[in-house]
Amino acid sequence: MSYSIAPIGFIRCAFKQRLIIPRQPQLAPAARAVLELLPPFNAPCALEGLQKVSHVWLLFLFHQSLKDKTHLRVRPPRLGGQKKIGVFASRAPQRPNGIGQSLVKLERIETGRLYLSAIDLLDGTPVVDIKPYLPWADCPSEPVYNHLASSAPKAIAVEWTAAALAQAKAHALRLAEPVVELIEQCLAQDPRPAWQKPLSTQRYGVRLWDLEVRWHYPEAELICVLEVVFPTPAPADADGGGSHD
Repeated sequence: MSYSIAPIGFIRCAFKQRLIIPRQPQLAPAARAVLELLPPFNAPCALEGLQKVSHVWLLFLFHQSLKDKTHLRVRPPRLGGQKKIGVFASRAPQRPNGIGQSLVKLERIETGRLYLSAIDLLDGTPVVDIKPYLPWADCPSEPVYNHLASSAPKAIAVEWTAAALAQAKAHALRLAEPVVELIEQCLAQDPRPAWQKPLSTQRYGVRLWDLEVRWHYPEAELICVLEVVFPTPAPADADGGGSHD
C-alpha cells in the first residue's frame, strides 16, 4: 500500500547549497527563513493559536536526497564516514520516505507566512506539516543517547581577512540580514567531512543569499574567511547547478 503527500508550503532562506547548512537546528540562531504557505493552508484560520507558541516542529522532504533505493544502514558524517549504523539510529537525510523534521523558532506570523530562525533547511525545501512544540511532552526528563553524538560538535575557530569582513558588513546592510553572524555560526561547525584533512592552499566556497562565501583552513582547527562576494558568472557553455552533500 502506498500513500501520497503534498507540500503545504516551501522554505525561502539563505542556504542555496547543502555544504554550509547547520547539521541540526538551533546551532545557528542567525539562520532565518520564511515558510511560504500554499492555499488553503495560508488562510488565517489554519494558523489561529500558533502565535502563542515560541517553537514549532516542521516536517519536510529531503527533496535533494530522495532516492529509489532504500538504505537500511548509513554512514553518519560525524562518525568519520566510515562506520555504519542503522538508518533509524541516525538523522541522515537518506530516509525511507525522505521525511525530515526540525525544531525551529517561530519569530512571527504574517499573512500566509511564518518567519523562522535557528533553521537547518535548504532553500526550496517542501514542508508537509507544522506542529507546535510542547515542552512537557517533547522534552523527556532523562533522555539517553550514548552511541553517536551525545553533545553538540566542538566549535572550530573562525577568523576573517579585513577585506572579507568589510564585504560581509556591507552586504548585511544591503540585505538587512545578519551576514557576519550567520557565516560565523555555520563555519564554526566545520562543514568539511570528518574524514577530510584539508590543505592550507585548498579553498572552499558556498552560496548564501546571492553571495559566494569563500574560506580556507590555514591550520587544521582554524577557518579563515577570505571573501564574501557576488558569484563569478559561469561561462555560457558551462553546466549549471550543483550541490554539496
